[in-house]
Amino acid sequence: QVQLVESGGGLVQTGGSLRLSCAASGSIFSANAMAWYRQAPGKKRELVAISERNGGTGYHDSVKGRFTISRDGAKNTVYLQMNSLKPEDTAVYYCAASIRTFITDSDYWGQGTQVTVSS
Repeated sequence: QVQLVESGGGLVQTGGSLRLSCAASGSIFSANAMAWYRQAPGKKRELVAISERNGGTGYHDSVKGRFTISRDGAKNTVYLQMNSLKPEDTAVYYCAASIRTFITDSDYWGQGTQVTVSS
């Protein structure tokens, strides 16, 4: 059984920074895609950033230039550095991982960590 454990969420003021971490543990698992999603109250879950094992990355338009996804392959850990945070970034952030190059609901998901940006 693979588990994804997130950390690093919290309350921050507008313009501040947070760094989320997500570590995969459990059964032998070498992730290909690792990603961060978020879901704000009353809104659909959306992909924030994704990292592929070959080094490719992708970002939601709203976070480009502010957020950076990185990973430590040896540790099966993915990070999300969030700078210049805005109130609209407030959401529960979920880590996800897959052996494929994309993420589906049936892949591995973390429990979520709350990020709140105050205005």
